[in-house]
Amino acid sequence: MNFFVLVAPLAAAERPVLVLGDSLSAAYHIAAESGWVTLLAQRLKTATPPREVVNASISGETTAGGLQRLPDLLKKYKPGVVVVELGANDGLRGLPLAEIHSNFWKILSACRDAGAKIVLLGIELPLNYGPQYRTGLREMYRDAARDFNAPLLPFLLEGVADDPKLMQEDGLHPVAAAEPKVLENVWPVLGPVLQMK
Repeated sequence: MNFFVLVAPLAAAERPVLVLGDSLSAAYHIAAESGWVTLLAQRLKTATPPREVVNASISGETTAGGLQRLPDLLKKYKPGVVVVELGANDGLRGLPLAEIHSNFWKILSACRDAGAKIVLLGIELPLNYGPQYRTGLREMYRDAARDFNAPLLPFLLEGVADDPKLMQEDGLHPVAAAEPKVLENVWPVLGPVLQMK
């Protein structure tokens, strides 16, 4: 006699939160447990229902790299929410905005097609990249938020990047003491998507 057990798929509210980012989400040159993603995981571990956080962030990651890795990540973790924090390294390398845009839209389309909600974390480039390029990247995040109906944090390091005490010597990455502030920047955008205050 054959027995069949029907297992209902996990509701979106129970599926993991996947963070697809670069060094700003990968705890660059600080202890991993100090990073904002680990602090988020600790917060969600005690939530009701608890949520798993998968940090798929890699230092130096670009939109092209993220796009290449994403199908396997979506298949393996089946996230309910994908937090996309990419574009900084593309911008620092001065890659064509059209190329960044194309990769970004493919990433977001794949997340949407996988049934995941999307949260966008934007970045700001240093002033020496010029107003036209910096504005173009800023507008890319804004347009993506509109096209994919996704909440956007315009600048992940708001209130951090302009304070030398909160930044590492490279001027690009936060120190460990600044990571709780980074999470507090993210939370008002991510919390409502998780239906949490």
